[in-house]
Amino acid sequence: MRTVLMVAEKPSLAQSIAKILSKGNCSSRKGLNGACSVHDYTGSFMGQNVRFKMTSVCGHVMSLDFTAKGCDYVVLWLDCDKEGENICFEVLDAIQPVMNKLYGNERTVYRAKFSSITDTDIWNAMNRLGEPNKNEALSVDARQELDLRIGCAFTRFQTKYFQGKYGNLDSSLISFGPCQTPTLGFCVERHDKIQSFKPETYWVIQAKVFKGKESPITLDWDRVRVFDREIGQMFVNMTKTGREALVESVSKKEKAKQRPLALNTVEMLRVASSALGMGPQHTMQIAERLYTQGYISYPRTETTHYPENFDLKGTLRQQANNSNWAETVKALLSEGINRPRKGADAGDHPPITPMRSASESELGSDGWRLYEYITRHFIATVSHDCKYLQTTITFRIGTEGFSCTGKALISAGFTEIMPWQGIPLEEALPACEKGDAFTVDEIKLLEKQTSPPDYLTEAELITLMEKHGIGTDASIPVHINNICQRNYVTVENGRKLKPTNLGIVLVHGYYKIDVELVLPTIRSAVEKQLNLIALGKANYHQVLQHTLDIFKRKFHYFVDSIAGMDELMEVSFSPIAATGKPHSRCGKCHRFMKYIQAKPSRLHCSHCDETYSLPQNGAIKLYKELKCPLDEFELVLWTSGSRGKSYPLCPYCFSNPPFRDMKKGMGCNECTHPSCPHSLNSLGIGQCVECETGVLVFDPNSGPKWRMACNKCNVVVHFFEQAYKVQVSQDSCESCEASLVMVDFHKARSPLAEGETQHTGCVFCDTVFQDLVELKHATMRHPMHRGGGARRGRGRGRGRRPGGRGNPKKPKDKMAALAAYFV
Repeated sequence: MRTVLMVAEKPSLAQSIAKILSKGNCSSRKGLNGACSVHDYTGSFMGQNVRFKMTSVCGHVMSLDFTAKGCDYVVLWLDCDKEGENICFEVLDAIQPVMNKLYGNERTVYRAKFSSITDTDIWNAMNRLGEPNKNEALSVDARQELDLRIGCAFTRFQTKYFQGKYGNLDSSLISFGPCQTPTLGFCVERHDKIQSFKPETYWVIQAKVFKGKESPITLDWDRVRVFDREIGQMFVNMTKTGREALVESVSKKEKAKQRPLALNTVEMLRVASSALGMGPQHTMQIAERLYTQGYISYPRTETTHYPENFDLKGTLRQQANNSNWAETVKALLSEGINRPRKGADAGDHPPITPMRSASESELGSDGWRLYEYITRHFIATVSHDCKYLQTTITFRIGTEGFSCTGKALISAGFTEIMPWQGIPLEEALPACEKGDAFTVDEIKLLEKQTSPPDYLTEAELITLMEKHGIGTDASIPVHINNICQRNYVTVENGRKLKPTNLGIVLVHGYYKIDVELVLPTIRSAVEKQLNLIALGKANYHQVLQHTLDIFKRKFHYFVDSIAGMDELMEVSFSPIAATGKPHSRCGKCHRFMKYIQAKPSRLHCSHCDETYSLPQNGAIKLYKELKCPLDEFELVLWTSGSRGKSYPLCPYCFSNPPFRDMKKGMGCNECTHPSCPHSLNSLGIGQCVECETGVLVFDPNSGPKWRMACNKCNVVVHFFEQAYKVQVSQDSCESCEASLVMVDFHKARSPLAEGETQHTGCVFCDTVFQDLVELKHATMRHPMHRGGGARRGRGRGRGRRPGGRGNPKKPKDKMAALAAYFV
């Protein structure tokens, strides 16, 4: 029996698809990586009985954690967008070399196209399998390589240059991105308009009139406003010559407010920000969850037009019993739905629609709010337009013309389901006809001032990005999130984006050196070329090389002209030599270096003009004025708090690893110096009980609450509380090879038998020590710290002394290595 391997983009999708196609008759088991399960079942494929194996990736493929040997066919169920096509070929590159070789030219690779996780859509996709699109995958490859190489070059240069000169930037990364920077540019452009705005005084005539005993109505002046007070006063005097307001005309027109177009990603992000108060990144995370759970269709689409074969009635019927809008839905189904407006077909996915009914208790607060909006929007697209009667009355008072307008609802239409779009209730205009006279109640000249624009809202920024071709529907939230994370803008009330000093200076610096680095024009042109690659109309290699050549020249010019940006930086930020407080001594000049606490925290020697990196998201203290034996720099102690970890480090070795098997960012607890009393070789006890590569290292500074901590993950082992002295022995345990520990207790507090105060033994094997050891997990302040979370669920293993107290293996996960490199 042949085997069909099917691969989805997420574990939850793989499970849902397998359940649908197997009709619930599949068996499931955990994959080798513990995250991506494998679902097995038998069925029919291309007219033959086969064994199906359904599994998934977790985003882009960086390593292979399941065995693909023995499969004959592969069906790719990746998300149906350009990123999904790209992952298709990543999967194929990994598994095709080990697939069974079939005879002849039999086809072995298939691509499933689907837009929602429903039985109908999944079975239709299975019955209409196609092929993955190589051109779309290449366009993603090009974008990734361009963004990585361009962003990396500019980011590295900017970060090293400015962090070495200024001490209060308060940003751990001075990043540049071909999309991120124009996004920031829009925010700063609006800020500049606000700052340069000069209010101008103007005058308007306010007239109030009434008829009989009715309340006065305020009229609008036909000239709107004047910018000269004397001229305004002249018009007031001319108006006051008329004692009555004569009706010159009464016009009534029936008007319609159009129902919305079908919902695409950008409109969803705009409304979520402006109406629901949810940021774009958060919105996309919720939308993806709703999609994988089968509540909505695929949330990444540029299309605002329903396909001709789209089952509008069936989708609407799903909502007929939902108490929130059941009456509206049933009325539409009985009266007949309205034909949706013709939108734009981008050729990707259908618009975003609800796929099944739901309640707030199922989805949670934010999930429900987004689902409710998507559902109401869909119902509105098949509802009727809102109709209203607009009445306009024009008046003549003296020589001047005035008017007033009112609206009266005829038919609510789609605003019944979207009440926030409804016609606002207004006071009814008085009944009148041409030639009627109203009594003038008041005529006066009002002085007003023009006001500046407000800061851009997220919704306005999304509109600008879409208009100028910056980013895609999938990446727009990422770019907005990046400029917030980098401390370039802050999100104020009303989701308004206010640039920080750093964001403003960076954009002004780009304007000064090379305006194309920040304007949207060049990125928009690149996006057009990338789209041509996706359509097969442009050569991948030529586009890539041409664009890289352009930015290579721009980068060299930027480096040569950086002094122009420096002049702007000097105005807003303090020189690094004037920042921070004296802390520990430099090993080169033996003068005190300054500790700069602003992000990224670092040490700076003003005499040597050198800056040294430190671990982030913790506190730095002087470590007993002890010195590194290699370079004579005073050691410092990094700690993440009373419940966290702590370890000493040499500022110089931290940035300049002294041994071949060490990397940047390692403290003394990972240093392989053979004899230093602070190194891993002297204080390492045994292999971590949870993670594969870590070593438990004794913390000699932790007494009297003694402990050892893993130098990779967040495992902390508390032991021998209130002991007088704890030391690591040079001897090893015969059973597990862990280093022995020598403990000296106070006589009055000794937990040892028969009043003994000293004992040497293995933390893991010695029966005397068993009740004196407690495993915990340290509280880490931020996931960016190198010692991130431990792997759980492996049970308590025995420590061993790997290669002289810990020469950890290199991680297999390429993504982790890449992330560490760029952080």
